[in-house]
Amino acid sequence: MAFATSTVPGEGLSRALQGTNQTQWKTKSGAGKVSANFELKPPPYPMNALEPHMSKETLEFHWGKHHRTYVDNLNKQINGTELDRLTLEDVIVATYNKGDTLPAFNNAAQAWNHEFFWESMKPGGGGKPSGELLQLLERDFGSFEEFVAEFKAAAATQFGSGWAWLVYKPRGLEVGNTTDDKELVVLKSPNAVNPLVWDYYPLLTIDVWEHAYYLDYQNRRPDYVSIFMENLVSWEAVSQRLEIAKAETAERENKEKRDSNL
Repeated sequence: MAFATSTVPGEGLSRALQGTNQTQWKTKSGAGKVSANFELKPPPYPMNALEPHMSKETLEFHWGKHHRTYVDNLNKQINGTELDRLTLEDVIVATYNKGDTLPAFNNAAQAWNHEFFWESMKPGGGGKPSGELLQLLERDFGSFEEFVAEFKAAAATQFGSGWAWLVYKPRGLEVGNTTDDKELVVLKSPNAVNPLVWDYYPLLTIDVWEHAYYLDYQNRRPDYVSIFMENLVSWEAVSQRLEIAKAETAERENKEKRDSNL
């Protein structure tokens, strides 16, 4: 997966794309860039691997129908346009357009969100992280248990469809939806919106659209969220994303210092 630069287009798509030849778009969130024509990547485990916590039927419908539809519709929307030469992450940033979203945004963001979600889970997941990730969670939330409670609350209280996220926010980064100096922050976002558009590094997400859990949990979203945290989260994936986020933040800061000395 990847993530674009700190510049979020605000004056229309044509202006946002004019600078792409001169701009080095940076990757974030722990995987390589994805280029159009976008492909539907399968989850990194068999369809029955998350049972009994997430059924094979849920995964087959969620990945095989919902995720597939987002990818298929995105390819139709961007084919032959300026967007089809961008990475998926850059399509998301360009079409978010500071909240004045363009038509391809929802499908682009949902395609990205779902792949990130699959890679946030593993068979036999859950438990407790270790190392620097645990240290930062304890520092920024008071304890691991307090982080879990805050993440669960965000996921359970997101009204309607959306996502809950754990994100890495480099110190000193000016963003509008937090005022403290934490590096790890819990967010929730409506519908397809994800933290890429706010220049955060996503570390973990849970899908709280009803199609993510209704076959297994009906309207019991809090139960689904608890099972996700206790039995499905891949803390190894989250830790790897944190390492990449910190390394890219350091690279970004060094580049800014070099540029300021020119």
